[in-house]
Amino acid sequence: MAGPIATGNLAPEFGLLGGVLKGDEFTRETYTFTTARQHPLVLAFYPQDSSGVCTKQLCSYSSGLEQFTDLGAEVWGISPQGVDSHEEFARNNDLRLPLLSDPDREVARLFGIAVPGVGVRRSVFLIAPGGRIAWKHTALVGLTYQPVERLTAELALL
Repeated sequence: MAGPIATGNLAPEFGLLGGVLKGDEFTRETYTFTTARQHPLVLAFYPQDSSGVCTKQLCSYSSGLEQFTDLGAEVWGISPQGVDSHEEFARNNDLRLPLLSDPDREVARLFGIAVPGVGVRRSVFLIAPGGRIAWKHTALVGLTYQPVERLTAELALL
């Protein structure tokens, strides 16, 4: 595992296949960091679709999406499961944010949060316009997550 990426560093470039539920359509596309650089971006790494804490976390971020977009930010969820799993997860929970697939945990390794034999540490990175990591939180155990209020308060400081 690479070491954790530090606040103030440029976020690494990446592209991942993912999808987003809009109405009844789940639209699949490749999401690239390059296209998201012009505005704040919240990257929420989570271990597994449909697990208890992950479901609560992503439902919270999805229902609070307007609070993020009011600050000009996008929110992307990233986990190792495939896009088919993400589609089922989004449909079952009415998740309205893009869910990206990192099956080999390559992007998680770039951010220093891949754990051999376990998967991914629950982590959130707030990336400022231009690509610098403005704030981050990496859970030691992953049984809790950062609430919308905390993330939007940090985003408001950008």
